[in-house]
Amino acid sequence: MSLVKLQNVTKVYRTDGIAFPALDDISLSVEAGEFLSIAGPSGSGKTTALNLIGCLDKPTGGAIFLDDVDIGAGNSSELANIRRHKIGFIFQTFNLVPILTAFENVELPLILKGDMGKAERRALVEEILVDVGLKELMNRRPSRMSGGQQQRVAAARALVKKPRLILADEPTANLDSKTGEEVLDLMLQLNRKSGVTFIFSTHDKMVMDYARRLILLKDGRIAADEQREPRRQARDNGAAGSGGPHVDAS
Repeated sequence: MSLVKLQNVTKVYRTDGIAFPALDDISLSVEAGEFLSIAGPSGSGKTTALNLIGCLDKPTGGAIFLDDVDIGAGNSSELANIRRHKIGFIFQTFNLVPILTAFENVELPLILKGDMGKAERRALVEEILVDVGLKELMNRRPSRMSGGQQQRVAAARALVKKPRLILADEPTANLDSKTGEEVLDLMLQLNRKSGVTFIFSTHDKMVMDYARRLILLKDGRIAADEQREPRRQARDNGAAGSGGPHVDAS
């Protein structure tokens, strides 16, 4: 069974009575554990595809399944529950709460889930902050962190609730190339360690080079869908059996 399945999905936006097709009859399946990039130029539909998979929008036509549940048919409460428990998000602008520390930002999704006590939350948050190399910065606010450090906090926040799926929209867009590479190394190592599925929306060639599968969109349609050997491999920073990756918190 596929983790994510899109069947003949279309999405049309309307402004002042004028229709703007964003996706046109898209069909694809994503298996658990994939590290996949959806790429294409601006206006190709890649962010729309991520929003639909992430239960942030609904298709105009077709069906979208997550864990064999038709999420396109869900109401707002059902979709919020799916987002809360099964999906983590990483944004290009980080979207951290500025008045909260790194620890508090990562803890927030667990508080919203509301199914564990304070001690259990603290243990999980500290564990994931160690995994992303930010143990020493857990009490620091975003304004006192670099872009790379903030993106690591965002990755930790997405992973802490142990979701089935991580959706990352242009995660390297606000990072320099060296820091972007370090963040992608981290995400690939976490994918290997935890088995969580990553789907990226990107036009960054470096992100595409890390992908084990690359889907190219053009004018709202799939132009190519390639299984591939990644051109870049995560550097071995001791992720296996040593408490997670220990890369410099740039």
